[in-house]
Amino acid sequence: MNDMGRLSLLLIGPGTLAVFGLAFLWAWLIERRRHYLLLLAGACILFALGALTQILHLPRDPGINAIISNVLYTCAVLMAAEGLLRRSDKRFGLMLDLALLAAFSVLIWYFFYVDRNLLARIYIQNFGFGLILLVAAVRLTKLARGRAIDRALFWVLLLFALQFFPRTVFTLGFSAPDAGAFAQSLFWQMLQLSLAVLGAGLAFTILAAAVTDVIDDLRSERDLDRLTGVLNRRGFEERVDRILASSAETAALILCDLDHFKRINDTYGHSAGDEVLRSYGALLRRNMRKRDVVGRIGGEEFAILMPDTDAEGAGELVARLREALAEMTAPIPDVNVRVSASIGIAVSDGHEQRPALIARADIALYQAKNAGRDRVVLFRTERPDARQPFTPSPALRRL
Repeated sequence: MNDMGRLSLLLIGPGTLAVFGLAFLWAWLIERRRHYLLLLAGACILFALGALTQILHLPRDPGINAIISNVLYTCAVLMAAEGLLRRSDKRFGLMLDLALLAAFSVLIWYFFYVDRNLLARIYIQNFGFGLILLVAAVRLTKLARGRAIDRALFWVLLLFALQFFPRTVFTLGFSAPDAGAFAQSLFWQMLQLSLAVLGAGLAFTILAAAVTDVIDDLRSERDLDRLTGVLNRRGFEERVDRILASSAETAALILCDLDHFKRINDTYGHSAGDEVLRSYGALLRRNMRKRDVVGRIGGEEFAILMPDTDAEGAGELVARLREALAEMTAPIPDVNVRVSASIGIAVSDGHEQRPALIARADIALYQAKNAGRDRVVLFRTERPDARQPFTPSPALRRL
């Protein structure tokens, strides 16, 4: 193969990374709040530039070339690690990044100008970079239990981090290649191959994860009721359908309807009514378990699904909600208005679909309203008259 053909092959790796760098930059220009995309763009471009300085021998002085390429490579690896960590609200921190950059730079300078040792420089960079990425992967182990794209990202990152160690040992051993023939060494060829395959694979997986993040955020914005901060009807129904379809355990559905809400709107204005809804939505969010689903399914009507929960567990939550609501006053200036809610509860046997479950909870809710409002009714299918108000067990009598 002639020199031009060999050069073309060597440029595949950095060229691919440069393309991904531009893709991350484009993604950041669209979603500027995702700052990790800018870090990943810089990582790809800097690593490509580092490879180019060595492939094209720019600058020509080998010592300066080694130091400059090391700075570019180290910055690229640190930016990649920081970008991945910041996507999950973690980070190494600027001070640690600067300390690592300084350490790598000093070591490369020492093993070139003081004790010239190509083998030491190669091991410092490859084992050091692998260790940085491995630590990042360890800190991101939670991704292995997340969405499919997060699991893929974790394992690809872990594989990319680990490959630095065996690739260096098996292609280099413990004897440095001839500096004049370094570009033809097995180590250098495998390095470029790993960049072209594993590096590009990691970049593609990160880009796919970023796109998935955007799609999920758009879906969340679509499914969120902005006034109250809970799910809207569509989001609530979709989430409940998925939970009921994937579990055969009991689930409790709670419907809450603010009493005399129209009177608040008519007397104090719709802005006052909005403040009441906003406050009640915040109250619900504060008292929910992490796995519970809460949504606003009507004007002043809210619904809560409690997976793997029986009537007793639902009653305990309702008791907390009623206590919190009793302490809440409508956020209306110069007016002390007490807000109450009527509540209906229905419990699924694990084989009931959402429409039937909501219909039973709705019956209980209207029974609570007809009984004088500010009441709690449990729809009990095991009783001959399922629409009678429920007499709670000792744990629920405070309702």
